[in-house]
Amino acid sequence: MVRSPFADDPGRASDVFVTLGMLAEERGTDSAGLALLGAWPGLGGWPSLGGPAGGCRVVRGRGRFSGVWRPAYVPELDRSPVALGHTRWATQGTPLEPRNASPMAVQDVVATHNGDIDAAGLRGRFPLPPASGTTDSEPLFQLLAGCRGPSDVTAVLEAVVGRVALAWVHRDRPTEVHLARGALSPLTVAVDTDQNIYWASNPRWFRDAERHTRVEFASVVMLREGTYAKIGMERRPGRRDRPEVLESANFLPTARHTDMDPRVWTGFTADDRDVDRAGLLHRAVQGTGGTGGLMTVA
Repeated sequence: MVRSPFADDPGRASDVFVTLGMLAEERGTDSAGLALLGAWPGLGGWPSLGGPAGGCRVVRGRGRFSGVWRPAYVPELDRSPVALGHTRWATQGTPLEPRNASPMAVQDVVATHNGDIDAAGLRGRFPLPPASGTTDSEPLFQLLAGCRGPSDVTAVLEAVVGRVALAWVHRDRPTEVHLARGALSPLTVAVDTDQNIYWASNPRWFRDAERHTRVEFASVVMLREGTYAKIGMERRPGRRDRPEVLESANFLPTARHTDMDPRVWTGFTADDRDVDRAGLLHRAVQGTGGTGGLMTVA
């Protein structure tokens, strides 16, 4: 979530964030987490419980999002300009290892990844430092940490083979969120009438959230494969603006033949699934790396 600084009640967006986390349990219950980031542009930092002043708090744990979330986080969530949430269905990397849960803090980025990629291929192509965990996500986050513009990002994303949907934040620019959908793993972006921006795997969750919270959505869009966007609220340093797309780019994603699996659309309605499948544009290669026929949809 990227929060609008002009919403009169931050609790409405916070309710949606928590609701989306609960709904996402249908796509993964091995582990879950959330990251609360940023300080209002021009207003200085706020003290983060359990983390550095004005920066970032990451909470992760085994099991369901509902088991990780605590009502005590609400005041901090209400004043966080940016929040990331994640649920995981483990493929590469044991779910028993806490370091394999997301959101992950890797170098200067805090990031989430839904999918399953050929991590060995990335390590063979790029010089990367040793990983602290055993997931396929960490080497991808290491590469994204070094990106400073859309061309850098798309060069990394075009090198990825496998299913991938990403959200990440550079900790030195905590009011900007980067979103990318590569091959297959779905990613939906929504904007409410307060101009808060959200993202999640399944478009149906936003319809459910609208029924169960006080929020009304102005738009809900499933991103096409090969889409990258940077969303933020600070076009000029120190000025608070409504969140908007600051930069965008397209790229050609690549998947393995084994990645095409109906479980990509776990929880989707038939109509949403068919619309998304009709727009697929990735190129397919013979499967290497990853988990073969196994599937993550977290």
